[in-house]
Amino acid sequence: MTGGGTGGHTYPALTAVRTLRARFAESGRALDVLWVGKADSLESRVAADEGIAFRAVATGKVRRSSNPLKMVSPANVKDMGRVPLGVAQARSIVARFRPDVVLATGGYVAVPVGLAARMCRRPLVVHEQTVRLGLANRMLARAATRFAVSSESTLSMLPDSARRATVVTGNPVRPEVLAGHADKAVQALELRGFDLRLPTVYVTGGAQGAQQINGLVRDALPWLLSQANVIHQCGPANVAALSEHAGRLPGDLAGRYFLTGFVGPELPDVLALADVVVSRSGAGTIAELTALGKTAVFVPLASSAGNEQAHNARHLADGGAAVALLGDVSAEALRDALAPLLADEQARRGMAERARSYGRPDAADRLADVVLSAASA
Repeated sequence: MTGGGTGGHTYPALTAVRTLRARFAESGRALDVLWVGKADSLESRVAADEGIAFRAVATGKVRRSSNPLKMVSPANVKDMGRVPLGVAQARSIVARFRPDVVLATGGYVAVPVGLAARMCRRPLVVHEQTVRLGLANRMLARAATRFAVSSESTLSMLPDSARRATVVTGNPVRPEVLAGHADKAVQALELRGFDLRLPTVYVTGGAQGAQQINGLVRDALPWLLSQANVIHQCGPANVAALSEHAGRLPGDLAGRYFLTGFVGPELPDVLALADVVVSRSGAGTIAELTALGKTAVFVPLASSAGNEQAHNARHLADGGAAVALLGDVSAEALRDALAPLLADEQARRGMAERARSYGRPDAADRLADVVLSAASA
């Protein structure tokens, strides 16, 4: 197993491993897993928490720019010089471990391991989470035995040789996310002031929050709370400032506003309660919300690699499966996007159904099938 650097690469890998382990456990067998990643990284911590053996290799990050001259920066040159070392380390690891199959889920660390799999003649399955191919996966496309993608729209971006070996699996979603109960969210978060005759909006910027989304919601809050209940996951560092602002709300509106730095085990239940979600549009978020069939307003992270979040959001918006707020977004733009959805239950349901048509809740099982097929070929 290789891939990491961000949650978007790491957690689909973890879900795939869990799915494969469960398959083997059903038949009384064990799965021998080695995760190869970067030292002191998200993937190293996830592997340790999951009891997965881990080995580290050197890797280099390419800092992209629309100006080709800026690509030849001292930092890029230094990091790219680490790639041959990483390939040599990965080749030694793969040669010793002799895996039946290597699964790569992207991130720069996947490149040396994927190349090492090719050198050692081990089957390589590459999985792409986003609509557009990540740079690492583009580099590995021709080395892959099988290529798994999350969207049919990605197929046209692959070289012909890789396209013939490509399967549309979707992006693995944690099964617990799909098993939430709205009433449990009301109880767990003690949402006594919520008016459940109104729709509920869940606002999230990820574990650390998103300053842009927080600002938009803060500025639209009095109007928003006149239309809906709001659960706002703002990031731990932003709670104090937003609490002060919320303290000036009239009492009836304040009761419909639940502010929290982080949503943990309650997330599946919060998602089940939410009628509309306002969030970034990373690959993992897209996979979860479409698998659930959720109405969403996306505010893409402008600095995401290759502008992939904007492409993810636009892909759904073009099909009427979400609203994408692109460019310089204002509180008025957020209000204009939410107003027709909050006022019209049928509009919400229609968008939710279109979102569900893009979802693949069985993506982890589909990817496990591809991995096992490559291993036995």
